[in-house]
Amino acid sequence: MTRKSLITLTAALLRALLAIAQTSISVEAPNMVEVGKPFNVVFLVEGEHSPSDFQWSAPDGMEVLWGPQTGTSTSVSIVNGRTTRSARSTYTYVVKPLRTGTFNMGSATARVKGNSISSKKFMVEAVATVPSGSGGGGQQGGSSQQQTQTTAPKDVFLTMSLSKKSVVVGEPVTATLKLYRSADIAGFEDVTFPPFNGFWSQEVATPTNLEFRQEQVSGHIYDAALVRQWVLIPQKSGELTIDPAEIVCLISQVTRRAPTGTIFDQFNDTQVVTVRRRCATQAQTIKVSALPSGAPESFSGGVGKFNVKAKVSKDSLRTHDAASIMITVSGKGNLSLLEAPAFNLPPDFEAYDVKSSQDVDRSGTSGTRTFEYPFIPRSSGSFVLPPVDFSYFDPDSRRYVTASTDSLRISVARAEGTGQAGGTTPSGSLTVDRQDVKNLGEDIRFIRTKTSLGKPGSFIVGSTLYWILALLMCAVALGILLAFRKIAGMRADVQGTRKRKATSMALKRLKEAGDFLKKDLYTAFYESLHRSLLGFVSDKLSMDMASQTRENIEQALVGRGVPADVAARFTALLDACEYARYAPDAGHEAMDSHYQEALDTITIIDSSMKKPSSAARTAAGALVLLLFLLPATSMKAAQADSLWTAGVDAYSAGDYQTAIEQWQAVQESGLESVELYYNLGNAYFKDGNLARSILWYERALRLDPSDRDVRHNLAFARARVLDRIDSVPEFFLRTWFRNASYAMASDVWAVLSLLFMAVALAMLLLFLLGRGAAAKRTGFFTAIAALLLCLASWGFASVQKREALSHDRAIVVVPVSSVRSAPSGDTSTNLFVLHEGTAVKIVDSVSGFNLIELADGRQGWIESASIEVI
Repeated sequence: MTRKSLITLTAALLRALLAIAQTSISVEAPNMVEVGKPFNVVFLVEGEHSPSDFQWSAPDGMEVLWGPQTGTSTSVSIVNGRTTRSARSTYTYVVKPLRTGTFNMGSATARVKGNSISSKKFMVEAVATVPSGSGGGGQQGGSSQQQTQTTAPKDVFLTMSLSKKSVVVGEPVTATLKLYRSADIAGFEDVTFPPFNGFWSQEVATPTNLEFRQEQVSGHIYDAALVRQWVLIPQKSGELTIDPAEIVCLISQVTRRAPTGTIFDQFNDTQVVTVRRRCATQAQTIKVSALPSGAPESFSGGVGKFNVKAKVSKDSLRTHDAASIMITVSGKGNLSLLEAPAFNLPPDFEAYDVKSSQDVDRSGTSGTRTFEYPFIPRSSGSFVLPPVDFSYFDPDSRRYVTASTDSLRISVARAEGTGQAGGTTPSGSLTVDRQDVKNLGEDIRFIRTKTSLGKPGSFIVGSTLYWILALLMCAVALGILLAFRKIAGMRADVQGTRKRKATSMALKRLKEAGDFLKKDLYTAFYESLHRSLLGFVSDKLSMDMASQTRENIEQALVGRGVPADVAARFTALLDACEYARYAPDAGHEAMDSHYQEALDTITIIDSSMKKPSSAARTAAGALVLLLFLLPATSMKAAQADSLWTAGVDAYSAGDYQTAIEQWQAVQESGLESVELYYNLGNAYFKDGNLARSILWYERALRLDPSDRDVRHNLAFARARVLDRIDSVPEFFLRTWFRNASYAMASDVWAVLSLLFMAVALAMLLLFLLGRGAAAKRTGFFTAIAALLLCLASWGFASVQKREALSHDRAIVVVPVSSVRSAPSGDTSTNLFVLHEGTAVKIVDSVSGFNLIELADGRQGWIESASIEVI
């Protein structure tokens, strides 16, 4: 076969295949019919060639009454010398359904140029109808009054159907307007659609040509056509009414002509007239419930079922480059009415107006809606954008649902040719004044290798120990003063002297009686013993000879604190002496017994009448109380030293994170010191955490404002803070007082105040007890000077303690934080931006926000999580 023959054959085959492809069988038949009522099924074959061998058979339950009736037409056209032939063949069947049901009518087949073609299968539903006169169709129009006057009878009527009759605010409802007919309609006039007051409405279907299909209504089959379809979204709660829709239909009717009395009446006795008939729907009421309370903060009015996703157009960019965050909400519900989700960019990101776009179906209730948040970063760094919460109300489950996106990470590099401060912002936007880092020294000073740990807040001034020592010094001074005055009084008191020397005088007299005892002089011994006892009573009790009766002596001794049995023994001894003077000699043993009895009794009486010094009791009590109140550390020294040493070793080796962990463990155990806080500040600085280093330096300076190393390193770290804030000038005396108090630590000032108090008390004693005028003058002026120094030292120590224990200063610990006009993130305005390491003063606190004040006097609200109290 030659090449030319092959090309010719291929072209012929292509033409044949094209001819077959252009020939098809289409079907025209109703989708719904009445049982027992015939209907037509028409098959149409169009193509270049006429078909042959056409075949089709009705299914069981269908009876073919007639057919097929065949009709054929051809046409030939010549365009630019090219001849085109077209053939059209129809095959018509009259079929009657014998029973109700849905029938698969099968497909028809035919042959074209020797090739088989077929139609698509189609379905027909056969239904039983209500007998005429029962009146079903008219009930679809409206009220009974409208049926009898302005609404259409059962041969034509209008309906408005709703997908739901009870919804919540924002829940979509589908409203469908249909026209039903069983008569010929020639046209329409005066179409009026409802205004849908209280609803957001969107037309879903707006056919320009009505396409009728059979539908069964109340037992009758009508031709039904969709006129309009809307999606309605209620905007308020309550019972909302949908006004009726109206349409005027032009119906063609055959009527009998009025007779003319001519011969032609029998040939032309009917005529076709057009009747105008107004059709209207009934007013519809939808019950709209308000959304339940307890909506989340992220709820923006969405009702339906949605998903939310977020992405960034560029996750790596430079400062002053533009980018966008896209938040896409997809699902089904009131998409077209959604508001942009609340989304906060970092404070140093310049935000612009949100843009929105949507890809939804014609109803506006299904698809996706995208919100674009354009921004320009003004500072460099790595930023993590928190997840975006989107809450909506699910009408099926009758609850609020919150969907969240993933967090986004954005890396912003510094643009070439710009400093740390960034560039300028457009006119009217928020600006931040920054400065380059100042190099105050070569490096921060090294850590402390030794420390003395103590309990947090353990200041000497104002402590129990401080007041005990102060009271003890006052008590000692008072005791010395009283002692000296007592000595002077005793020197001037003769009777008191006799009382104090009564025991010694009595013992001297007893010595004389002892000599008589040794010589065994009976009468002389008892006389001497009797005089000694009476002399002791006279001196000790200041009792004259006339009053020295047995009863008076015993009563006086008991009144002076002597036990009653001892007083009785003393009086019995007096009785024994008087009896022995007039009785026969009782022997040496009786004399010796009375002598020992006298010694013991006088000793017991003397000790019973002595009382301990009140000053001694006060001092002893103070010492006991001091022993109980001495502070003790809650952590063993060995454990604290171990953690401290491990931190020093880790810092020296460059392992700053381990050093932080070790020293933090010491601090969390309940111990603190200037050296501990200083070392933590150094470790955080070396680890790259500027805010934490400043925080711990400030805490160290709070314990000892005079520490030069802490001040040096704090100034070195502050130089790297982006924010420069000029302080408001204060009164010079206040500045002088603060600088003076910061000259030494609080505990040093407290010890000095106690020393000056001791000097003041000593000089006061010199003034009160001194004999010469020079001594009194020296004591007076020196006491006043020492008292003033004591008060000044106490004031300096107290100021430091009050500032150390206060909680009104804090450090910004996040990279960037915005300060707002009110304690709210939704309704407030950004006033200014603060960066990490900036020191602020806390004025007030409200539900997760703190009112802060800068050194220049500006105030605003900042999130509590953005700062940490010093």
